[in-house]
Amino acid sequence: MDRRDFWLSGYSLLVNAAALPAAQITPSQGAIRREFDKIAPPEGARKMAGAEPHMTLVELETDLLVAGGGLAGVCAAVSAARHGAKVVLVQDRSRLGGNSSSEVKMHVVGANSHKGRGGWREGGLLEEIRLEDAVNNPQRCWELWDLLLYDKVVSEPNITLLLESVVYSAKTKNGRIEEAMVRCDKSEHLYRVKAKLFMDCTGDSRLGLEAGAEMRSGREAKSEFNETLAPEKPDQETLGSSILFTSRLYQKPMPFTAPKWARKVTADTLQFRKITSWEYGYWWVEWGGSIDPIRDNERIRFELLSIVMGVWDYIKNSGNHTSSANWAMDWVGFMPGKRGSRRIVGDHLLSQNDLLKGDFADAVAIGGWPMDDHPPGGFDRADLPPAVQIRTPEVFNIPLRSFYSKNVSNLMMAGRNISATHVAFTSTRVMATCAVGGQAAGTAAAMCLARGITPRQLAQEPKLVSALQQRLLRDDQTIKHVRNTDPADLARTARASASAEIGDAKAMLVLDGVARDIPGQGIHHWEAPLDSWIALAWDKPQRVGELQITFDSGFQRELTLTSSDSINRGIVRAAQPETVRDYEVQVRKAGATDWTTVASVTGNFQRVRRHRFAAVEVEAVRVQAKSTNGSDSVRVFELRCYA
Repeated sequence: MDRRDFWLSGYSLLVNAAALPAAQITPSQGAIRREFDKIAPPEGARKMAGAEPHMTLVELETDLLVAGGGLAGVCAAVSAARHGAKVVLVQDRSRLGGNSSSEVKMHVVGANSHKGRGGWREGGLLEEIRLEDAVNNPQRCWELWDLLLYDKVVSEPNITLLLESVVYSAKTKNGRIEEAMVRCDKSEHLYRVKAKLFMDCTGDSRLGLEAGAEMRSGREAKSEFNETLAPEKPDQETLGSSILFTSRLYQKPMPFTAPKWARKVTADTLQFRKITSWEYGYWWVEWGGSIDPIRDNERIRFELLSIVMGVWDYIKNSGNHTSSANWAMDWVGFMPGKRGSRRIVGDHLLSQNDLLKGDFADAVAIGGWPMDDHPPGGFDRADLPPAVQIRTPEVFNIPLRSFYSKNVSNLMMAGRNISATHVAFTSTRVMATCAVGGQAAGTAAAMCLARGITPRQLAQEPKLVSALQQRLLRDDQTIKHVRNTDPADLARTARASASAEIGDAKAMLVLDGVARDIPGQGIHHWEAPLDSWIALAWDKPQRVGELQITFDSGFQRELTLTSSDSINRGIVRAAQPETVRDYEVQVRKAGATDWTTVASVTGNFQRVRRHRFAAVEVEAVRVQAKSTNGSDSVRVFELRCYA
């Protein structure tokens, strides 16, 4: 049974299957029961958990344990699973997505700096998710984003998902994690998870903490890494947390009375924090950077809620925003959206200078958000701007060596806790960068597992690093300065031709190894009028069983789910108009004169499509692009062929 069917069947069917006698169970329900039994063994098979006799001990064994189900953890788990690794994904909330979930509602930003660095939207798994959300969630519903991430995870047969569960201890030996303990009080289960590799995507580095990984927190001194943006002396201060809110316009006045514990906010309080709209606010409601962001979380929550209530009271009742009269708050977050805490030290500590001019032989992902530092006092520092943003001249690469622990040999990390100084972290912490880092780390983990090596051994072997980079490019990850040189890609020995070409967008560009247009560096796609074809041909017949197509999905625009009307302006909440919608894949077999259609697609909205068919000796393959989702021309960035 496909995991998508498992998800669609719903929890009620799962419960029914668990209760039915064996003779009455349908094949689909049987598959559901087997999935359920992985994490909830039958009553008679339950083991009591020693010192906690009311908890059930469940033994799990897997290839990779991913702790943390934010975007980094989701992308890591899905990437590793798609490359053959068995994964247990542990998330301490009831939903996936971390700060992008409906519990926080922070829009996903990254290398394109909102609209400030056009053309640098991230590709890969994050792009796949964004495109699907834009099509199936035009109403901008955050709970549907939660559901989409859930679907991506449970539809992978190699992933076992543990929600509302937290890693709370780890057993190590000789600098290596042997097992981790996971607790779920909702189901009264304790899970003992044995794995070959472990990955900390918790943000707060909880797994790394339990495993004894070397870590940093706070801010380094300027002199330690020669960082001009660092303070003169080191300290334990960091960026604060935020709580967001949304509001709606009604057809009548909507009064608001602030609770007694709300902050008193005045125009002086907001001298550097401008209010121009209030349907979605505000990232600058930030507090807690001067205290422990983990152990003081409850105090931080209270202070943030008091600030939110005070700001809303000011909007509604100060008399300075009379057009807010018919607006009412319809949601406020109760989970602080955390920015800074612990960071795990890897073989390379990414620094300000790396973001400005560094390059790496083991590059696996890009970043590009500004170095975005905030005063640790947050909202309490009304005398300071809420952020100082220093944009890097270009997007930058992040090396594999920043995604695994320096002293725990089988521990990797992805997300805001990667190996970085505070200054570099202020850029790499944003969620789109965390997501592509997760894809890189998950793919690397699968490669390590397949070869029986550690992440460090992978990073130290140039041929393996190159193989990892090529695998990532094939999955539409962008790595600056790295082109497709995949020796398995049969298209690299082919000739490209087309029925038509527009301007300099020649057919041959689909074979130049670059699957996106690089801002300021020319074009890398074929373009032609609607109902045109592009073909690859070989001098000698090739055995082909897969064609991969990379279409245009409008990287020049921002694409994210947001409640901000200004950010949403210009975003297409539908299929991206440039993307080819209807097309056929055809082959001309060796010795034949006619074309044979092996795939016919309607309604496409994805950037990357893979078509697998019975491998056959062919002289040529062809894509007949019939229509797009709105554009008056078709564009293809890359064609790949595999046996």
